[in-house]
Amino acid sequence: MKALQLVLIIFFVNSFNLLSQEKEVKITTEKLTDRVYVLKGQGGNIGLFIGNNGVFMIDDQFAPLSKKIQAAIKTITDKPVTYLINTHWHGDHTGGNANFQKEGAIIVSHENVRKRMSVDQVVRGEKRSASPKEALPVITFSEDMQFYMDEEPVLVTHIHNAHTDGDVLVYFVNSNVLHVSDAYFQGKFPYIDIDSGGSIDGYIKGIKTIMRIADASTKIIPGHGNVTTKEELKEYLQMLEDLKTQVLKEVEKGASLKEVKNNTKITENYKGYNGWITEDKIKEAIYKSLKMK
Repeated sequence: MKALQLVLIIFFVNSFNLLSQEKEVKITTEKLTDRVYVLKGQGGNIGLFIGNNGVFMIDDQFAPLSKKIQAAIKTITDKPVTYLINTHWHGDHTGGNANFQKEGAIIVSHENVRKRMSVDQVVRGEKRSASPKEALPVITFSEDMQFYMDEEPVLVTHIHNAHTDGDVLVYFVNSNVLHVSDAYFQGKFPYIDIDSGGSIDGYIKGIKTIMRIADASTKIIPGHGNVTTKEELKEYLQMLEDLKTQVLKEVEKGASLKEVKNNTKITENYKGYNGWITEDKIKEAIYKSLKMK
């Protein structure tokens, strides 16, 4: 009986926290061009392209926020969401899938996203249950996909083993807006999800791909943070390459993970990048990534 009471208490506490969190979250909109918008709330930045007959949407944050997100979209347009791209499988980018699919959105992703969403996963050492069938992408691809929203070409391209093994970039060609999701954490150390196929080499290659697509005028939407430019990514790339070089030297010397994490010199020039991913966490991710090669 006591065990049951404890379970019920935990359930109600978690439910209360979730509801409180949902009430506190505000969805904000930012107009980038006449047709492209960014929505921010809790989770990955959402991209919107407003077509003549429908909305092309990028990611959808958490399920409890779907009504707020839909309401925010209604302040921009009355057109329905016709296509929804998942940039990778993490719940802060795919949590609203079932809700939007119920409203008629066709969900598209890289094939690895559907694979990972279809089975239980491990994130930061914790088990994540498989998504319900209603939340799974219904169209998948292996490398690139091209959409045409009216006269706007939309390029969706896969980058290999960066943040995860299913990351994609979405480029609105005429609008010159590039949504890069968690292949770039604006102003902060990146989260490299090694359990989901991410790697430091893939992340660096992904940044280089972003820079090849973008020009000086491209508006770049990161997965988290503020809309930015190619110039800022140059500094980010230098930071990642420097950290990789320094950690690799330690690995080649035979240093342990503990020794690398305790080596404050590695990240001493990049303390401003501390965030959810701390200096210790980025060193650990790079170390583990290099040791797996």
